Amino acid sequence: MQKRADVLTLPKELTHDSATACLAQLSTAIADEVTPVRVDAAALGHFDSSALAVLLELRRACLRVGKSMVVQGLPQRLRDLATVYGIESLLPDA
Repeated sequence: MQKRADVLTLPKELTHDSATACLAQLSTAIADEVTPVRVDAAALGHFDSSALAVLLELRRACLRVGKSMVVQGLPQRLRDLATVYGIESLLPDA
């Protein structure tokens, strides 16, 4: 996870093995972000459904501190997976 100019950037790979560490970094970073918290997912190249779990938990963390979250650059395959799970509306585009 990288932070650049008020945008949290997801790593190139986000799978079950890296999800916990990624979520911990992202959750820590939201304290410094303005609302809406912007998450850039464009770099994601290798991922599994854990990427959705990370994004949903990050959204919950944002809501707990009174912030909203938007996602930009969500790969089409991940967007399709969110649609299959019926959660696409929980990950609004930036």
